[in-house]
Amino acid sequence: MKRREFLRKSVGAGFVAGTTLSFTGYNKLFGSEIPEADTPYDLVAVRGGEPEEMFDKAIEAMGGLGNWVKPNQSVLVKPNIGWDVIPERGANTNPGLVKRIIEKCYEAGAREVVVFDHTCDNWRRSYQNSGIEAAVNAAGGRILPGNDERFFRDITVPRGKQLKEAKVHELVLNADVFINVPVLKHHGGAQITIALKNLMGIIWDRRWWHRNNLQQCIADFGTWRQPDLNIVDAYRVMMQNGPRGVSEDDIVMMKSLVISPDMVAADAASARLFGAEPHQIGHIRMAHELGVGTMELENLSIQRIVV
Repeated sequence: MKRREFLRKSVGAGFVAGTTLSFTGYNKLFGSEIPEADTPYDLVAVRGGEPEEMFDKAIEAMGGLGNWVKPNQSVLVKPNIGWDVIPERGANTNPGLVKRIIEKCYEAGAREVVVFDHTCDNWRRSYQNSGIEAAVNAAGGRILPGNDERFFRDITVPRGKQLKEAKVHELVLNADVFINVPVLKHHGGAQITIALKNLMGIIWDRRWWHRNNLQQCIADFGTWRQPDLNIVDAYRVMMQNGPRGVSEDDIVMMKSLVISPDMVAADAASARLFGAEPHQIGHIRMAHELGVGTMELENLSIQRIVV
């Protein structure tokens, strides 16, 4: 098989908004209308390896992490650490992937790498049981809590239709480089959660979003600031009962990864991996319409790698 194409066999993933999802095999990540492309790539998708290996191959294809992280810069890595569950449940970002990203940041010359999330479950237990705290410490990064409103600052959302302002953690405001590392999974309120939705972990009042058109708020917030790079963990994918999951029975081992500086494109590609078309996901479609990024994958230069 060529490295630039995924298996065209197989699959069927059914998707109906608001319902349980079924998945019987790997879905073709992109339609045949998307041609092979040459560098530089707008997006790279990798399948078939361990998280660390897939990231190494993806960032190499993108030209190296040094395109984003320069010597002596401070880097914020924002995974999903929202839930007090073990890595095998797929509710949080894979700790091995987080560790490898931090290591690569230091190899690129970063002065410091900081990790945090405004968790849904108890932050101490979520950090510990997700495996991410240990991974950050092993890589030489710093992991800090996001549970104190004193460290959140008021910002204005420039083109928000529903969301006009928010409180954002000062770590985001102070970082030279912002790397967004969501996990792909089902979400009962947002349909699926990927890069755009992962930014809810850097704001304070999530409840307001849930009460006031969640899909539009997610899209609106994307007009404030794009992360410099988005790395989607699709290794263990929760296909139902998200965002926390019930058991390992909710998980499909996709062993995939998507990377792009455009979080709308990253979400669009990951949605297809999940079995949905981007326009079916309200916040992806709305973010595209707001000009946050593009969900039109056929207009992008894309590299597909099979490990």
